[in-house]
Amino acid sequence: MVQPRLPRAPRRLAALGVAIAVLFAAPMGFLVVRTAGLGGDTVLETLTDDALTPLLWSLGLGAAVALSAAAIGVGLAWCTTRTDLPGRRAAAVLGPLPLVVPSYVGAAALVAGFAPGGLVADLVSPLGITPPEIGGFWGAWFVLSAFSYPYVYLPVAARLAELPPSLEESARLLGRGPRQVFTSVVLPQARTAVAAGTLLVFLYTISDFGAVSIMGAPTLTNEIFQAKLVPELWLPLASLLGAVALVVVAAERALARRRVAVSGVQVRRAMQVPLGRWRWPVALVVWGWFGAALAAPVLVLVLWVVRGVLGAGSPSATVLAPGGLLAPAASTVGVSVAAALATMALVLPVAYLTVRYRSRAGGTANTVVVGAFALPGLVVALALVFWTLKADALAWLYQTIPLLVFAYTVHFGAQGLRAAQVAVGSVPTRFDDAGAVLGASRSRRLRTIDLPLMARGLGAGLGLVLLSAMKELPATLLLAPPGFETLATRIWAASDSHQLAQLGVASLVLLALSGPLTWVLVIRPGRRR
Repeated sequence: MVQPRLPRAPRRLAALGVAIAVLFAAPMGFLVVRTAGLGGDTVLETLTDDALTPLLWSLGLGAAVALSAAAIGVGLAWCTTRTDLPGRRAAAVLGPLPLVVPSYVGAAALVAGFAPGGLVADLVSPLGITPPEIGGFWGAWFVLSAFSYPYVYLPVAARLAELPPSLEESARLLGRGPRQVFTSVVLPQARTAVAAGTLLVFLYTISDFGAVSIMGAPTLTNEIFQAKLVPELWLPLASLLGAVALVVVAAERALARRRVAVSGVQVRRAMQVPLGRWRWPVALVVWGWFGAALAAPVLVLVLWVVRGVLGAGSPSATVLAPGGLLAPAASTVGVSVAAALATMALVLPVAYLTVRYRSRAGGTANTVVVGAFALPGLVVALALVFWTLKADALAWLYQTIPLLVFAYTVHFGAQGLRAAQVAVGSVPTRFDDAGAVLGASRSRRLRTIDLPLMARGLGAGLGLVLLSAMKELPATLLLAPPGFETLATRIWAASDSHQLAQLGVASLVLLALSGPLTWVLVIRPGRRR
């Protein structure tokens, strides 16, 4: 079934979309310019000899992680928003938190936990059990699934919480059971959110370096980082990664045009499904997952801290001094909140162009914004360094907070855009039409009608960008002002010097900050509606 024909976009909005696309095209433009300078023979030789196996690894791992993260994210979103799950409010806060754990920290904690002398080994060795070695494809798959499912969870939870209950009530009156109602009524209305989150997981997976490097998975990103000092190798590989992202985004966009948009906003409390005799078994599965994906890495981090502090003569105890992490924590919150707000402000016009209007400018901007997310943070940072130093008028921006915030915005813009598109699509256009008939200007309709109804969905996008920016490392190392530290750079410094106690403390502080911020900026605004 094909969507109704959309109106043409207003010229000003289309022009704004073009300007936003130009801003987000900086990384892709950098790759095109630098790769073209290598010569066709060099590029072809690299892609022929060194790219096939890493490409297949990246695509296979990306597909596997995307499917598992979609299942986990949808299941948790439904349990925390639409059921009488025991402790579901606490689960709603814990649900997004794995996203803030840097993938390399999670992978290192998992490997250390199963290694001799690790937490798991200590627990099972008295029973005569030898824990398996963690690594390779399945190790990377588990780690990335555990820490990327919030890309699906947040937008889907926001959508499920605001669905009008009328269709579900009608289905119940027609004799359909809870499972049939979910598959035939609820899931189709949340399909856009599921597709948006799943695409983000796929792009995140093919761009990840931390987890795949620790697990020894030979993906494209791993090859790019290993060849980072040889432009003749890493530039063609990075360009290939960008091309894959653009093809995937364009294909997803083409499929999205063939789907019927289902809009609706909550006028009454969303229907709650009693789990009945499955209440405690489902709770066991949900809280067991949180134990494996969140509590287990946290326990390993705590173990590192305890062992480091109690070690004789260990300098790690100095990290526990009051105020030791105060400045990095404040810096982390400040730049991450600024990046999240800037991102949502920039991607909202693109969301309107792609959802409400028929616009080539919107389609181009959508492809460019989402495609940038598939590139490693190092490539995005190098691109901004290249353009700022190449243009004399922009040289003053190098290693400044505004450029760092812009790098976060470019790198994580896809997260905000996908959530914004779901939010815009959930508001029926008849509300806007009614406001226009009553004489309200476009800006007033946006302020008084659209934004309040989109608050929950936009909050999900804000949370995704915020949590991702808090753990970003390569862009921070290259673009931050001298002496500027975040918790991510502290974690990296501790990891580089093998100070496990300091790494653990900084990681725990990062998690402790993300919980309240997620509640204040994402969950609480939606509950006030």
